[in-house]
Amino acid sequence: MKTLIVILLLLIANFQYRLWRGDASLAQINESRSHLEALTKEVQEKKERNAALYAEVLDLRKGQETIEERARYELGMIKENETFFQVLE
Repeated sequence: MKTLIVILLLLIANFQYRLWRGDASLAQINESRSHLEALTKEVQEKKERNAALYAEVLDLRKGQETIEERARYELGMIKENETFFQVLE
């Protein structure tokens, strides 16, 4: 009977060690969960960015106004017979 109790105590000690310090310990599970949450947030941000870029591509494909706007603001271009005013502060 004593040997059975010793074996059970050793098994319990082994399981406790694995629970707190082993490969699949609680600390590692919590760390993995927080890493997963960070990755999920990053994926969501990238999905939102991709959706915005896709909307911009669609807008560029169907409208001349967007192309003109980008040419004006990013490249500093102006149309023919158009007057350019630069305001300095």
